[in-house]
Amino acid sequence: MSESHLGLGLLCVGLAALANLVGGILVTLRDWDDRVLRFAIALGAGFMLAAVILKMVPESQRLTSLAPALVLAGYLLVHLFEHTVAPHFHFGEETHPELLVSARAGVSALLGLVVHSFFDGISIGSAFIIDRALGLLVFTAIVLHKAPEGFAIASVVLATRGSRRSALLAAAAVGGASILGGFSIFGMQTLVGPALAVSAGVTLYVAASDLVPEVNRDQGVGIALTVFLGVLLYYATERMLDALGL
Repeated sequence: MSESHLGLGLLCVGLAALANLVGGILVTLRDWDDRVLRFAIALGAGFMLAAVILKMVPESQRLTSLAPALVLAGYLLVHLFEHTVAPHFHFGEETHPELLVSARAGVSALLGLVVHSFFDGISIGSAFIIDRALGLLVFTAIVLHKAPEGFAIASVVLATRGSRRSALLAAAAVGGASILGGFSIFGMQTLVGPALAVSAGVTLYVAASDLVPEVNRDQGVGIALTVFLGVLLYYATERMLDALGL
């Protein structure tokens, strides 16, 4: 892996983490309409689904014959985590204070998002190790939900009667998990194939099982079409990267 790819990969991991913090800052500055977050979720869901199915899964299968099993393992890993270690965690509940008021619920939500974020970093890092264009695509897919993720965990902390400072620290912790994941895979490049496959499963879970159900709670045509817009955004991004020779 060239130094330029490594540098760009680390930069993108850092920017993804920064997006978490920005989301946390935004939620502490003012009250936001839930629909704004829902449209961001819908856009991110479409982009992530396209990135996983059209890019991450085929690429991981090219790198390791164990890819199908590892993708399934990644999906089930988050499913198990969210229903055992973090039973209260649901992506869309963080913006509804009446649903999360206990300290235990806040800790559970934080743990759930930290695990997601750790694999976000692994996904970005492993993609850059394989190919710069793939890295940029995966980074784009992930960063679309990073600010809402920071927005979400900060909302949880505030809903559990935490301070604004605690809300920002929680968003920073989620971002820090991405940095940890990214740096860990750059240090173990021989595991990039399996890591990408597991990351594909994790990303698929976040998109299909966390984000899409939140989109489905809104019956409007606009938000449904935003998912398709996310897929088109993926296609346009990939074409742009091809045109730029990346």
